[in-house]
Amino acid sequence: MKCGLSGLALLTALAGGGAAAPPTFHKDIEPLLQRHCQGCHRPGEAAPMALLHYHQVRPWAKAIREAVLSRRMPPWHATAPAGHFSNDRSLAAAEIVLIRDWVDAGSPEGDPRDAPQSLIFRDGWNIGAPDHVFEMPLDFEVPPKGDLEYVHFAVSTGFKEDRWIERWEVRPGNRAAVHHIGIYLRPPGSKWLPAVLPAGGGVPLRDRTVARTPSDEHFAMFLPGAGWEILPAGQARLIPAGSDLIFQVHYQTIGKTVRDRSRFGVAFSKSPPKQRIHTIAVGNATFVIPPGDPNYFVRGSFTVFHPVTVLAITPHMHLRGKAFECGVIPQGGEFQSLLRVPRYDRNWQVLYKLSNPVPVERLSRLHCMAWFDNSANNPWNPDPGAEVRWGDQTRDEMMVGYFEVALPAEVSHTKALYLR
Repeated sequence: MKCGLSGLALLTALAGGGAAAPPTFHKDIEPLLQRHCQGCHRPGEAAPMALLHYHQVRPWAKAIREAVLSRRMPPWHATAPAGHFSNDRSLAAAEIVLIRDWVDAGSPEGDPRDAPQSLIFRDGWNIGAPDHVFEMPLDFEVPPKGDLEYVHFAVSTGFKEDRWIERWEVRPGNRAAVHHIGIYLRPPGSKWLPAVLPAGGGVPLRDRTVARTPSDEHFAMFLPGAGWEILPAGQARLIPAGSDLIFQVHYQTIGKTVRDRSRFGVAFSKSPPKQRIHTIAVGNATFVIPPGDPNYFVRGSFTVFHPVTVLAITPHMHLRGKAFECGVIPQGGEFQSLLRVPRYDRNWQVLYKLSNPVPVERLSRLHCMAWFDNSANNPWNPDPGAEVRWGDQTRDEMMVGYFEVALPAEVSHTKALYLR
């Protein structure tokens, strides 16, 4: 058979000349790491290794391939259509294939000239330089082993007038020993935690034994996967004049004695906001999970007595947590799901931010449903033979959906939401 020049070129292409070139780090993989990974995988943040440069990524290439194929990374556990959550960090199917093909091709670096411009990260505070930093008054010594009660510290704000806060961040002093931190407001006249005094040491108390009221507001949280927030213009949280801040810290032992002094940074609003932000905890503390039950169901609801707008939701359970779903039940209506987490992972408790905030009418119910696996098939289960109830320790359980909501700035959340 004779071939002309054009025919020879076609045969050459069919023989392999037209095969797609393998993905390269700088052109294909580095942009994915910037969008989905580098927020945590950089010095000083939660991830155990940095993924900023090729020489940092290459040794972890096969582990990265396995983690993304199994969808363990990036940590994102909600199922919803694309665009439902504004902070969705999950990888699309095509992006997962790209990473797989790059690793299978030997993880080539490619041409550095193809690299995207490096991201510029703030040193330390993710919210930028805070206007004010509150710090635990003393170091807390975490012993090498054993279970610890929640430890409470009080810090006086010293504010002589009400202050609106538009940015905040909770930064643990020792990330390895701090499981999570809750920041609460204790306004003047509050009778909550009378033994916890500003400038004093940490006081271990079980949260359910103290009388926290809605005026002792849940303000901010550090959790695995969450710890800071920058609100849109026109929204803010209020710290009343004369308030104390309560640091409620859940420590975990790590086999050696370590010390912690955690901080809370805030930035003040430059002008009065139109909306105040408040967190409503929707839960159920009355459950009893039978030994060995693989799919125990718990539900909880909260009726709002003033219209609100749901901005974000964080589900919270412990080691036996299996699945979680949250939504709204309008008065006289049916359940409308806002968040489904079919495979809950306590190691990553994410604030899921709705791309389109949801208005909720008065007398509607914020509703949560949770499923627990107390069987031997749950690899995280410390004791399948135990009857499990609500408790602070990781071996106990919790069931809470934290709804971040907005309401008019002039409206008191205690009077509007918690009083009929």
